[in-house]
Amino acid sequence: MKFKIKQIAGDASFRNFYRIVSKKGSKIIVLSEKDKYKNLVAYSAINKFLRSKNLITPNLYEYNFSKGIIIIEDFGDISFYKLLTKKKNKFLIYKKMVDLLLKIQQIKPKVKIKTLNSKLHFIKKYSTKHLFEESNLFFDWYLPFFLSKKKSLSLKIKANKILGRFYKNLKFPNSHFVHRDYHAQNLMKIGNKIGIIDSQDALIGNPAYDLVSLIDDVRIKTSNKLKNEIYNYYLNKKFKKKIKKNRYFLDDFNTLSIQRSLKIIGIFSRLFIRDKKKKYLKFIPYTWKLLEMRMNSSAFFELRKIFDDNIPKKLRKKILFK
Repeated sequence: MKFKIKQIAGDASFRNFYRIVSKKGSKIIVLSEKDKYKNLVAYSAINKFLRSKNLITPNLYEYNFSKGIIIIEDFGDISFYKLLTKKKNKFLIYKKMVDLLLKIQQIKPKVKIKTLNSKLHFIKKYSTKHLFEESNLFFDWYLPFFLSKKKSLSLKIKANKILGRFYKNLKFPNSHFVHRDYHAQNLMKIGNKIGIIDSQDALIGNPAYDLVSLIDDVRIKTSNKLKNEIYNYYLNKKFKKKIKKNRYFLDDFNTLSIQRSLKIIGIFSRLFIRDKKKKYLKFIPYTWKLLEMRMNSSAFFELRKIFDDNIPKKLRKKILFK
């Protein structure tokens, strides 16, 4: 049988993707030299779990985990990110993504799920320790590039005292399935349905986290008006008119948005410094804008002041490391 193989665009992980096309159709080859367990074993197990809940994830056709290869279903090239860049009425598209998120959040998450080699994959809960590990990437990888080690460490200690209060004060329990990278580029148009990719990092956590990923997506700039429309659409469907829950949810949303932005700036810096991947640097200035916007309330005054006193705003607007 004749077939063609072509490498396709990858992501921030240690994976390479190839499309194999024959008369019978197309499939995707995923190769992973590093993090084989997460990128192949956990990914396949989580996809299977989500499919058992009537969600659309790539079917697995063949696998050899020890050699770092799986062959999965091809969802094509039309991501919701592409749809958003072409459509004027973006809110209609976001409503579909929110509806899917609400469906995902109706799942009763399982701590233990079976892998294809008859073992168990444990889906961990988002602990305070985990939140710190992620936001610390900002202080460990981004700050030292233009601040001394001593000053970076001092700023980290001061900021973490404040962040710790917010992390411990999160109101909503870790009770929802969290994709952890729920944004338009990881949602694929398949006819009138939506396919979900890149679920390998899933945890059990706060319901606000995936909504943060969608609304404060660093890859696509949206107006504050649109952000609020998406947020209110989710809130009205999730909690109806439960005012107390609505207020608590906003607190959690803002805290997790700040945490995620810090994490993203750190990850994108690490991708360049450690892994020599430059293409993510262009997103750092907009991530700073999101971070500043979410720190704008009086509740985050102390944290905002620490950053304002130590990180000049002119630096935030630049694509560093160039």
